[in-house]
Amino acid sequence: MPDHWPQDALIVLGASEEQIPLYREARRRGIPTIAVDMRTDAPAFPFADATLKISTRNTDAIADALGDVRPAGIVCGASDAALASWHALALRYGTAYVYPESALAAGDKAAFHAVAASCGITGYGWTASDNPEEVAAKAAELRFPLVVKPVDGSGSKGVTRVTASGDLPAAVAYARSYSVSQTVIAEEFVQGRPLAIEVFMRDGRALLTCIKDKEFINGTFVVRRLCTAQLPSETHSRLETTVERLCRALGIADGPANFDAVLGTDGQERVIEANTRLGGDGVPRLLAAAYGVDVVRALIALALGESFDSHLAPTRTAHAVLELIGSPLAVNGELVTWEGAAEARATPGITDVELYAKPGDLVRPHDQSGHKIGLLVAAGPSVAEAVSALETARALIRPVVRPITGVKEDS
Repeated sequence: MPDHWPQDALIVLGASEEQIPLYREARRRGIPTIAVDMRTDAPAFPFADATLKISTRNTDAIADALGDVRPAGIVCGASDAALASWHALALRYGTAYVYPESALAAGDKAAFHAVAASCGITGYGWTASDNPEEVAAKAAELRFPLVVKPVDGSGSKGVTRVTASGDLPAAVAYARSYSVSQTVIAEEFVQGRPLAIEVFMRDGRALLTCIKDKEFINGTFVVRRLCTAQLPSETHSRLETTVERLCRALGIADGPANFDAVLGTDGQERVIEANTRLGGDGVPRLLAAAYGVDVVRALIALALGESFDSHLAPTRTAHAVLELIGSPLAVNGELVTWEGAAEARATPGITDVELYAKPGDLVRPHDQSGHKIGLLVAAGPSVAEAVSALETARALIRPVVRPITGVKEDS
């Protein structure tokens, strides 16, 4: 750790690849950054002015290490683990923006069900407990199929679709292995059209709303593709009103949030879960491609107590599609090279090609969001044209991965 931390710095909680745009924007503005992440090889560390290798959950240790630092602001991107620290540290340092404590309820999927119910949003059957036998027994009384997951999880980790009661104990044990609180929730699977809704609030109203269709990797809940959704205007307005109501119930008057929802076969939306932060999986790039907005700039402006409206004013109206790239292998591997990256970047309609893995890196099967190794974004005047550009580029780019053995799996 440095003897003297930069003063008037932006403290960024988390240094994953998802957070790199925060550091780039701060550097563009000439604002020094202090990166906090327990990983010694965190991908965003090279973009920071100073680094603090401590868990983003450990608020007291962060404050002790920073000593008499006077930050200009505190910010967090697509990281659920750091949200409680964002609130506590903002209070401690008296920053212009304080992340609302009430928003932390979104990080507990059982608590979020209660919030949704209080807003009059159509629900569905669920049960949660930190007792594995109890949750399995109560889940067996629900309508199958079920989705079993950690109550405090994210990034599709520890999630299983269960079709028979005999499979519940294994699914519960798997979910518990990814839960900090050792608590598992089992929910009835909602049939319908999967949607992701991104919103940026100002004064209790949605200043920006983007509704996206979600496609998953076959047989999983890991997102493969996001595409701006074509919906009737009345449906779009109703969904926007729903998420505004949820944001207000969670205490989010200003700032970002995103919601996973299903538009049911009965025409009713069910909101499955919420993330009271910026969306991950490259969503800021999709929003930029579709509307010309910059939610990263807006978030940093919010953290510094500045006006952020101008960053969210659309400068174009296009359709955009984003695809996440994962390993082609079902076992651990080492990236040998990327083929076709230059050709993919040169494809008309492609706005972003981001490669997270470099030759020699460990590459895991794409069975959770954190195991993606790259992404593509395309935009066009119609969904069909955007998808066509993306699929042309996707056929060109190929990660070459060789299988390896003896690597410890994530837990």
